[in-house]
Amino acid sequence: MKAFQFCTISGTSVFRSFLENLLAKSSYLIALGSNQRHARIGPPAKVVRSAFGALNDQAGKLCAQSQILFSNPVGPSSRRYANAVAIIVCPDNPLELLGTLQNIESQYGTRRGQRWSRRVLDLDIIMWSGGPFLNTSPDLIIPHIAMHERAFVLQPANEIARDWRDPITGLAIRHLASREKRGKPLDREANHH
Repeated sequence: MKAFQFCTISGTSVFRSFLENLLAKSSYLIALGSNQRHARIGPPAKVVRSAFGALNDQAGKLCAQSQILFSNPVGPSSRRYANAVAIIVCPDNPLELLGTLQNIESQYGTRRGQRWSRRVLDLDIIMWSGGPFLNTSPDLIIPHIAMHERAFVLQPANEIARDWRDPITGLAIRHLASREKRGKPLDREANHH
């Protein structure tokens, strides 16, 4: 078996061209969460609905969105979260998309820093079509390191991305969701008007 050899044509790596073409058609699974009312938009469920539009307008083409679920907070916060996931397609690499998502969060008034604090909007990259990704500055790990433990991510992801596979375990989202056994099932949006 031959090892990959990278050749350079006019200063441009063939491998780099391959990566650029791959990234041109990247799909991302994005988790959305809110547990704080926005002064203009309203309660957390409305913030999440609004954020679907912001993703489509600023991050990439919105291809699918889950229903909004409500969950208890992780960590010391006492506020319930409205949660959902979306699939977007965009040409950005993961770090570029992370910057875009953080910009969208700041437009909603979310300040970075305190872990598990109340958030008007929290956007996380859960998975992408390029497989695993690791970067330490800024911190970005794909698939999201806590994805397997979070029903509020797996349940809505199972609605719209059930056949996506975790590149680490090889399991499909539907299998991860069925294995997740923490707590009672999450409430659907229709039960919380």
